[in-house]
Amino acid sequence: MAKSTIKLRTKDKKGKIQVKALITHPMETGLRKDKKGKVIPAHYIKKIVVEANGKAVLTADWSGSISKNPFLSFKYTGSKDDTVKLSWEDNTGKSDSLEKKIGEK
Repeated sequence: MAKSTIKLRTKDKKGKIQVKALITHPMETGLRKDKKGKVIPAHYIKKIVVEANGKAVLTADWSGSISKNPFLSFKYTGSKDDTVKLSWEDNTGKSDSLEKKIGEK
């Protein structure tokens, strides 16, 4: 199994579930040039979906304006028994997902 591009941390704080994620991704805009002057092709995450027990709690449409290796942090009302799944898809068709129980390392 390939190494995940996602680091996911979750914590229950009195019914407020805190989600923190770090995604390893180049997030190229398609506007930069390499040292030889060639344009670096666009390569960025276009869709993020975070689910708790199969129900979407966050959906985001991103573009090339997001920085390399993006960090995402938010809270939602939930339970310490929730299972959180983060999925992303980029503009080249690549994707990854990671699922964890609340508080699992």
